[in-house]
Order: sequence, then structure tokens, then C-alpha cells
Amino acid sequence: MSDLFGAPPPKSPPAGRPLADRLRPATLGEVVGQEHLTGEDGVLTRMIGSGSLGSMIFWGPPGTGKTTVARLLAGSTDLAFEQISAIFSGVADLKKVFETARLRRANGRQTLLFVDEIHRFNRAQQDSFLPVMEDGTVVLVGATTENPSFELNAALLSRARVLVFHSLGEASIKGLLERAETVEGKPLPLDGEARAVLLRMADGDGRAALTLSEEVWRAARPGETFTAEKLQDVVQRRAPVYDKGQDGHYNLISALHKSVRGSDPDAALYYLARMFDAGEDPLYLGRRLVRMAVEDIGLADPQALVIANAAKDAYDYLGSPEGELAFAQAAVYLATAPKSNAVYTAFKAATRAAKEHGSLLPPKHILNAPTKLMKEESYGAGYRYDHDEPDAFSGQDYFPEKMGRRTFYDPPDRGFERDLRKRLDYWAKLRRERG
Repeated sequence: MSDLFGAPPPKSPPAGRPLADRLRPATLGEVVGQEHLTGEDGVLTRMIGSGSLGSMIFWGPPGTGKTTVARLLAGSTDLAFEQISAIFSGVADLKKVFETARLRRANGRQTLLFVDEIHRFNRAQQDSFLPVMEDGTVVLVGATTENPSFELNAALLSRARVLVFHSLGEASIKGLLERAETVEGKPLPLDGEARAVLLRMADGDGRAALTLSEEVWRAARPGETFTAEKLQDVVQRRAPVYDKGQDGHYNLISALHKSVRGSDPDAALYYLARMFDAGEDPLYLGRRLVRMAVEDIGLADPQALVIANAAKDAYDYLGSPEGELAFAQAAVYLATAPKSNAVYTAFKAATRAAKEHGSLLPPKHILNAPTKLMKEESYGAGYRYDHDEPDAFSGQDYFPEKMGRRTFYDPPDRGFERDLRKRLDYWAKLRRERG
């Protein structure tokens, strides 16, 4: 029987343990891919050396060792390890954990509380950690795949250090597969190309790499070696790590937008394909392409907006997968179009001016005068009808008198805006001459 505040006695390993569990590192030195944290000069190595741990938030993608490292930290510092998941726990569970930690502390031992998916707790639940963190009842280690800046309370973040876990690189995944082959006592039945494909399928997730390996061993008949094509058939395809409401979604749309802005059609097609592959909402992609057309191309190529809208309509008409080609065509058109944010910046400047100057009355000469009183107040007096003027241009000032004339739109000498630049310069010359 274990004592109340100690670890339970060791048991025989249960049958059927997954490969990832059997290969779980026993020391920080065995953790791969996080050398900036666990290496000889890593942050966590230094913490352990000091003999003191502070509360931390582990931020990183799945399968990068967050849970394992938390367990190893507790073992390295003789802290009692408690683990809960925000998915399955509520306020009552937190109260029990805190009370147990207080009793344990009264008996001279501190608790490392590992909270998986901590971002799933609501704001009030996150606040409940603050007192036990402040008085030392627990050392909190929270794990999250989401950006802590957006998902965690500022008060909680101010009391914890955020440590970033990186996706495992190819060398780290290769090392895991070699360890798996040693433990299993046999090589993976894959040819060279298939092995490379499996590495890509893992997508930087060590647990996924080992799970895929298990699937391969289960599926292979004696003496059989899988090609890349056969591997795809056997394990199907691992879904991309992507959450349409979270970081993956925003990272990829940012990459797509910047590729278009940077006039790189190949990169734009790549990120568009990745988002379709991950199941992104086509309407969302259509809206973003329209936004790119008006923000980054504007009047340098007025057809950009037409093409983007047409792509959305084509997808509505054709559906998937045929309609996806319309988006691809639009992405290439936008990426190769001349770029200008002149309208975008002009509108932002005009918006600032509108807010700064309040409700100024337009000049009376451009106001309609449908009543006698308004005519007596000089509404419409002195207005010159541009079509009756030479060059169909009167040169009158249309800004409020108290504001004075402003220039917001300053088109570059590119694309269609080259012609607009000439027109504006010509009108400015006439305005000076007739002023």
C-alpha cells in the first residue's frame, strides 16, 4: 500500500502499452527536440540545478514532450506529481487537488500540478490557481497548444514563465524511429522513399511518428516492404494539425496573404492547398482573397476585385473539388498583379481625419437648397456644375472650410494607377491655375 503523500509502489508494466508510452524518456537528457529547454545549458536544466522550480506554461504542438517533461521535472526535484486535464475537470476537481496539495505541503512536500490543455479552463477557473501559486501550495505547470497570450488570463501569465516547445525536426523523428526499431527488435518494413513519407506524415509530432510506426508493423506481412504508395494506402493519411478557430488557421491565412502581397504565386498556391487540405471553409478563403484584392492591389489592377469575387461565385456554382481551381486561379492572379495599398492607406487617413474633426458642415456651395430658408442661408450658392466647365472640371474645394483641403490618396506610378496619377496631377495643375 502506498502512503498518502508518496508515489504508489512500482507495478509490472501493463500488457499492450503503446509504443510511445514504452519509449517515454526516463531522464531529461533522453528528451529529443527540445535542447533549448532540456540540454546542458537549457532553461529547465538550469532550474533543476538551482533546486527550485517556478510555475510554468508549456506552449507547443502535440507530441513534443510537454507531459513527459513535466513528470521528469517532478522526479528531478522530489515534488509530488499531480496531473489533471482541463477537458475532464471542473471546479470540484480543482478544490480536491488543492486540498490534497495543502495537506501534502503541511507534511513537508510540495506538489507539481500538471494541467493538460489548461487553455480549456474558463477565466474564473484559471483565476482559482492564483492563490495556490502565490502561497507555494503548488508549482503549476500548464500545457497548451494554443497561444497563451490569447487564451490565458493576464494574472495567470504574470505568475508563470512561458516555455516554448518546438515541433520535432526530421533528425529527432529519425532518432525516435531508430529507438523504436531497437525496442521492437526489427526494422520498419519501409523502403527509403516510404520512410521519408512517414517522417513527413508525422508532421513534427513524436507520438504520431511512433503511432504510425506501430500501424506499419501491424499491417506488414512477413517479408513485406512497403513503398511510399503502399504506405499511404495502409495508414491512410494523418490529418494536418490545424484548428480552424486557433493558431494554425491564423498562421496559414497570414502566410497566404503575405505570399500574395509579396508577389509569390507558388507560395500562395502552396498555402491555399494546405488550407483546403485541412478542411478550411471555402467561404472564408473567398472573403480573404477579396480582402487581398482591395488591400494590396486596389486600383493598381481594378480587375483583381472582379476576379476574386468571380472565384467565390465559381466555387458556389461548381462546389468541391472543381471550384477549388477558381480559387487557385484567383490566388495566382492576385499574386502576379501590380501591388498598391494607396486606397487602403488613403481610407485609413480619411477615417482618422473624420474622427479628429467631428461633425464639420460641408461647404455651403455643395449643399442642396430644396427650401426657401436654405436658399436664404446660401445653401448651394456659387456651386459650379463641373460638366459645364472647361475640361469638365471646376476645381472647387469640397472640404469643410474649417478643415481645409487634404490629400489622402497618393497613387504610385504602377499598373492602372499610373494613369490615375496623371489625371490627379493634371487636375491639381488646373486647380492651381483656376484658384
